[in-house]
Parts: sequence; C-alpha cells; structure tokens
Amino acid sequence: MPPDPFAGDPHDPARDLLDDDHDHDDDRPMTPQEREDLVGDLSDLAVYQALLEPRGVRGIVVDCGECDEPHYHDWALLAASLKQLLDDGRMRPHEPAFDPDPDAYVSWEYCRGYADGVTASESAR
Repeated sequence: MPPDPFAGDPHDPARDLLDDDHDHDDDRPMTPQEREDLVGDLSDLAVYQALLEPRGVRGIVVDCGECDEPHYHDWALLAASLKQLLDDGRMRPHEPAFDPDPDAYVSWEYCRGYADGVTASESAR
C-alpha cells in the first residue's frame, strides 16, 4: 500500500467519515501489555497453523462486530496483519478471502481448544 499522505494529520479529511461516537484511540501508542499479548497471539497462531493446516484448515474465521459478517483470514494473511500491527501500531486494510469455504476455517477458540487437547494428549503419554 502506498503511504497515507494524511498519516498523523489531525485534520485528515477521512476523519469526517467516521461516526461521531467512534473511539479515536487509533493513534494511541500500544501499551507494553498489548504488545506482549500481540506477540503471544503471533506465537499461538504459528502453533495453530502447524497443528491444523495439515488437517485442511485454511485459517481463522472472526465474527465482525461492525458488519455482523464472518471474516475469513488465511494463516499467512492473519500473521502478516498481526505483524503489521506489532510493527506499525495498526493493521493495513486487506481484501477479504474470495469465495471462502466456511468449513475450511475455524475460530480462535477452536484453535486454542484443539491445541490444549493435543498438549493434554501428549502429556498423558
């Protein structure tokens, strides 16, 4: 993506497009706890991908609170978005998955439960 010519400009004309009740914390720096959580999410994502991709899972589905639609993120796209957030403090816009097969995507909670199950199974041996 080309750089935003209005990045950091408090008079960015795009701000007028936001709802009046929109929280304008987008420019606030990430806290150390948020950074630590994000690093943990990236680490977890790598584990989930290693466990689930060989089983045909293509990525993670997230229910969007803004549009009430599911968003499908392939492993690489989600990892790149999280790295972008870690590096730049914001995620870049991206195109949604084209005609995704909902059966090929699972929730973050499913991934966590699956990984916990694998860990418990390995520990029981």
